[in-house]
Amino acid sequence: MVDAAGLVDEVGDGVTGFALGDEVFGAVDVSRLGGAAAEFAVLAFWAAKPPSMSWEEAGAAGTSVETATRALDRLGVREGTTLLIDGASGGVGGVAVQLAVARGARVIGTGRPENHAFISRLGAVPVAHGPGLAERVREVAGGRADLALDVAGAGSLRELVAVTGTPASVLTIADFTGPELGVAVSQGALGGEPHGRHGLALAAALSEEGRFWVPVRAVFPMDRAAEAHAAAARGPRQGKVVLTAPFAHGEHD
Repeated sequence: MVDAAGLVDEVGDGVTGFALGDEVFGAVDVSRLGGAAAEFAVLAFWAAKPPSMSWEEAGAAGTSVETATRALDRLGVREGTTLLIDGASGGVGGVAVQLAVARGARVIGTGRPENHAFISRLGAVPVAHGPGLAERVREVAGGRADLALDVAGAGSLRELVAVTGTPASVLTIADFTGPELGVAVSQGALGGEPHGRHGLALAAALSEEGRFWVPVRAVFPMDRAAEAHAAAARGPRQGKVVLTAPFAHGEHD
């Protein structure tokens, strides 16, 4: 768990625009800290938490928003785009759906039948994943999708290429066999890509407008961290699992 939200307790050298006591959300540098499951954490990137976003949502938002923004930027998703997201009900997928819709894209999202109502709530047209996906997408889209984003890593890349017609229109963040098919893999800083950190401020603004929320499926106190990790590893995958801890300035979620 690398995402975190809380009150600013100390401001590092060179940081401007934030002061002690400000409410923020973001993520830690996992290579330096190992994770964010702690009462105190040093954020590597952050944005101001809006009042409309609960602490649970904020604590789950950072890396999902950054990853989704980076992927949508790299694909060039914009108004009028028809985008297929494979794995639309997961932590990154649910965020990517909403950010793509905010850009004016039409989004089709894959998921298990029991997740279709959830995917619809996010703003996407749900379809079942698996063999025959290209035909199902053509039925709901009236033709091919313009672009496809794989966040599930479920071995669907050949289907996604069939959906869009070309490997260049597909991006994966979870299937490292992609290059064998000509599909690019987005690895963020590890791949030398431009980051998507600017998406945090946008997500905050969309939250204030009632156009963005972070799906949270379970919340655990810090002393039940093992249970939280176990819950994150099993389905249904409808959003994020969150750990809560008391702030030094008082009891908060």
